[in-house]
Amino acid sequence: MALFPETMPRPEPDMDDAPYWEACARRQLRFQSCGVCGLLRHPPAPICGGCHSTEVTWVTAPAEAEVFSFTVIHHASHAAVADNLPYVVGLVTFPGLPGVKLVTNITDIVPSEVRIGMPLTLWWDDIGDGMYLPRFRPA
Repeated sequence: MALFPETMPRPEPDMDDAPYWEACARRQLRFQSCGVCGLLRHPPAPICGGCHSTEVTWVTAPAEAEVFSFTVIHHASHAAVADNLPYVVGLVTFPGLPGVKLVTNITDIVPSEVRIGMPLTLWWDDIGDGMYLPRFRPA
């Protein structure tokens, strides 16, 4: 069962992030890496912010992450999430992937127990129509 109801707006892939969403559909979390200098980046972008190359490779993220920052949402910004309040939106980092941060939900925890530095593990939220979103829960 999905974290949020099916009335929640879905991602709309574009030419830069389509490979990211295609990997998510296969339940693989992958991030862009510059094909020239190796700089990692997320969200996906058409050029490297370091060397301005347009060459792109994709690297697989580990299933382990860590809370870099977070907020607890108490007021619905969209009617679809009103029944899920409060929920946690986190910014997570990954070992071995310097500079990459992902905005996601931290689930399966009382919001007041989330802490900076908390180890997390990846799970895949099936939102239907072959789309999966990466979410995280305490390790």
